[in-house]
Amino acid sequence: MAGTINIQVINGPNLNMLGKREPQIYGADTLDQINAGLEKAAAPMGVALKFFQSNHEGAIVDKIHGLFEDRMDGIIINPGALTHTSVALRDALLLLSCPIVEIHLSNIYKREAFRHKSMIADIATGQISGFGHYGYHMALGAILNIING
Repeated sequence: MAGTINIQVINGPNLNMLGKREPQIYGADTLDQINAGLEKAAAPMGVALKFFQSNHEGAIVDKIHGLFEDRMDGIIINPGALTHTSVALRDALLLLSCPIVEIHLSNIYKREAFRHKSMIADIATGQISGFGHYGYHMALGAILNIING
């Protein structure tokens, strides 16, 4: 692996409330704990992670626009509820040419019918759903596998 691999992790609405909000669905870990565990796993692999969370669609779109200029090597995104509603998020992600892995802590296909439709699944490199916080680690591994061939 030559040089540092830069991966942006984006978390959407309500994910700042992990550990408090419906732990029976989303788990007991906070977003800070998830990020710390992912960072610990990534460091020995030469991966630099950047983390961003917002409850505001426009802020996430602005962040993605900035990533177009920053040239990230990969994106891990848990769009939260924006998964099912945001054409703006979809359009912003279309700007990027790096691998994009969509993740969800819960299995969105075992939940309410409105959660079964993702606005970005067909433009993402892949989707991981239902493995709790480990889904972030799976997404990291998938991106590294793509980059390293």
